[in-house]
Amino acid sequence: MAVKNVKDVTEQTWKDEVFPEWGNWLNEEIDRTTVKPHTFNMWWLVNMGLWVKSDRQTNIAIDLWCGTGKTTHDKPDMSPRHQWSRLTGGRTIQPNLRAQPMVINPFSIHHLDALLVTHFHHDHIDMNVAAAVLQNTPDTVPFIGPKDVVNQWIDWGVPAKRCRVVKPGDVVKVKDIEISVTDSFDRSVLITDPDTKELPADDSVPDMDDRAVNFVIKTTAGTIYDAADSHYSAYFAKHGKDFDIDVAVVAYGENPIGVQDKMTSVDVLRAAEALNTKIVIPLHWDVWTNMLGDPAEVEQLWRMRKERFNYKFHPFSWLPGGKFVYPDDQNKLEYYHDRGFHDRYTHEINLPYKSFL
Repeated sequence: MAVKNVKDVTEQTWKDEVFPEWGNWLNEEIDRTTVKPHTFNMWWLVNMGLWVKSDRQTNIAIDLWCGTGKTTHDKPDMSPRHQWSRLTGGRTIQPNLRAQPMVINPFSIHHLDALLVTHFHHDHIDMNVAAAVLQNTPDTVPFIGPKDVVNQWIDWGVPAKRCRVVKPGDVVKVKDIEISVTDSFDRSVLITDPDTKELPADDSVPDMDDRAVNFVIKTTAGTIYDAADSHYSAYFAKHGKDFDIDVAVVAYGENPIGVQDKMTSVDVLRAAEALNTKIVIPLHWDVWTNMLGDPAEVEQLWRMRKERFNYKFHPFSWLPGGKFVYPDDQNKLEYYHDRGFHDRYTHEINLPYKSFL
């Protein structure tokens, strides 16, 4: 610790010492990784946050969020306009505490080629991240998202010239990476109020394309489909026809009673089959204490159904902060962090006696 005496310890010195919990570990790993030819690397940044690095060393971040959930019981009830009030008729705040540490330091991001955000829900778009990108990366780095996401950025002070509004059908090039913008199926965002002075009428049906999109990220080594917070949709099958998808990431979790917000384990498998992907990775199950899922359930259900339905894909269970390399890791079912001690017995051991071992 920087502080050497308990008399000098304060709440602020404690926060400075332990937060963000991973410090710059993951930032350094990403920066120091040279992606091999004919591969791409991905890191899971918690929730639906994703970092993609191509074999041309192009970096894009998607839905990077470094915020928190509830931090006190002393909060007012939800307003009648809150999406969960509108959906359930309830008013009591949901107990959604953040369940994962901060695995990346946004203010230590210096090598980035584009920031993408799929929609304006507060656990996908982050003022801290926007500020860090503005302060510490070149002024050529674009902010890319649908109309209401861009409006949120501009309202926070992001220069409009740095922002690019996209809608389904658009194609964006970020160096060697080609990003196709597709339809979102996030029905929750349709009842969530955007950052506007005039709120839509209760009985209005907003234009999804203004609020949310999905991204298809094509690299020289393969293609990633980012379904963001989409619910299951039969139209996934159209996207599976339109694109040659290698890896799909989808939002999975345990929905509280009366709420339909995340894909279930069955939905994950149906989405993967419809998208005709080789690998499906359930995300979002990790972060909220009241919606924690278990990707092992997805795997077990896949094992029950794979022969019957002749599945051509398999699920992959990830951990936040973990790396996935395609195609090197394409046959893995589960990730585990580096266990270390690779240099064991490279130097003489120092023990009183060997039987201590």
